[in-house]
Amino acid sequence: NMVLTELSGQIEKITYTNEENGYTIARIKVYGQRDLVTVVGYLMSPTPGEILNLKGEWVNHPKFGEQFKVVEYKTTVPATVFGIERYLGSGLIKGLGPIMAGRIVKKFGKKTLDVIENDIEKLGTVEGIGKKRITMIQQAWDEQKEIRNVMLFLQSHEVSSGYATKIFKQYGNRSVAVVTENPYRLATDIFGIGFVIADGIAEKLGVSKASPLRVVAGIIYVLDQLADEGHVFYPYESLVRKSREILNVEKDVVVEAL
Repeated sequence: NMVLTELSGQIEKITYTNEENGYTIARIKVYGQRDLVTVVGYLMSPTPGEILNLKGEWVNHPKFGEQFKVVEYKTTVPATVFGIERYLGSGLIKGLGPIMAGRIVKKFGKKTLDVIENDIEKLGTVEGIGKKRITMIQQAWDEQKEIRNVMLFLQSHEVSSGYATKIFKQYGNRSVAVVTENPYRLATDIFGIGFVIADGIAEKLGVSKASPLRVVAGIIYVLDQLADEGHVFYPYESLVRKSREILNVEKDVVVEAL
């Protein structure tokens, strides 16, 4: 297990982000450092102005030099007036550009995000912001909060940010429910997460080794492997033995599931 380095800073600029899987290259301003730092990794809808608390490792890229490779992260909303203005005007909210963001922040200052969270109707007092815009802002805000909650939940169970992003892209605000009810669904639903990874996630969530969900998923995994090897038919006893090896459970647990 590698020792992770911690790094915190504010997103200055998104150099690249892949909508499909969340892979991102961003430049961040680290406190007390003059030069911007390049971070790479899987981030859900990263936004300029957002504060990142990262864990990861420094890597040296042959072409781009030193970069910080993210393994897990938390985001917090900016606390400074400047940061809030960047954050709101960065395209986070459809129909809210830098000019509108500026007007809102001019009016509410450091309390802006608090107003959006707790008393959003107040935005109507800003010139150019009507009902429709308030609804859009509300939606985008709730979505960001949802993303933060899901990422926090998954990463607190040691799911890497790369997998957490994939899971969120697949299930959206149902992520926590799906993963808690049956983490083995990930293996069938999400490309790149197979039984082994889903099993690791399930273990972190406290799913017991003999859980029927786990045993059935394990047997299906073994059958898939056998099919890949070209087997059309496979002896029952051998299937039981192979499944037991993979699942590390008693024979009767496997037999019952079959």
